[in-house]
Amino acid sequence: MLIEKVYNALERSLDTCFPPRCRLCGDPGVGADICPACYHDLPWNLQACPICAEPASAPCTPCGRCQKEHAPYDLIRAPWVYGPPLDHLIQALKFHGDLAAGRLLGQLLTWAVQNAATDIDCLIPMPLHRSRLQERGYNQAMELARPLARQTGLQPAPGVVHRCRATAAQSALPREARKANMRQAFNVTGMVAGRRIAVIDDVVTSTATARAIAGALLEAGAARIEIWAVCRTPRETD
Repeated sequence: MLIEKVYNALERSLDTCFPPRCRLCGDPGVGADICPACYHDLPWNLQACPICAEPASAPCTPCGRCQKEHAPYDLIRAPWVYGPPLDHLIQALKFHGDLAAGRLLGQLLTWAVQNAATDIDCLIPMPLHRSRLQERGYNQAMELARPLARQTGLQPAPGVVHRCRATAAQSALPREARKANMRQAFNVTGMVAGRRIAVIDDVVTSTATARAIAGALLEAGAARIEIWAVCRTPRETD
């Protein structure tokens, strides 16, 4: 699209005239607002369940829940564990209107998952209910999807799935309540039959939201469903 081409050209020009600096330490960045040292020190989710991406003590072993329950999604990709400094960036994006934080998070996610994009037809930013969208003014998942779309050529499709209920904030609820909170929260209004879909989100916690949207997409005929999130939270303890 012409708008995307103009945006990309402008972004390249700005990076040439004003080289990016690391958002975390202030040193020169390399192709993004992060330096190599801070990038290396991010809380990488290297040992995780290969299905739900929950941090684990041993790699390549499905967690107990994934061995017992069949998830409606094929897998979750979450390159980092939720914690400093990424938790601060995510909160700045979601609650303080910091779109620059979203740009960095989106670029990080792009670097981590872009090789998997060849198996995907469509990017769907995790939708917000219209009341939350009006309150915030933007969808943080859409901000994360923008760099990924520019890099891969996959266009986000924000109108394919709608959040049809104004659910309570998941972060304020215990694990079991999150599942009930997300029941019938999504409605698929676009054509997804036979398509391979990646849902873009910031954090996966209990997988309740991921399961709810994946279940709706599966019922609508999606051929493959992946959840691409920046972070995954560690297992919650009672």
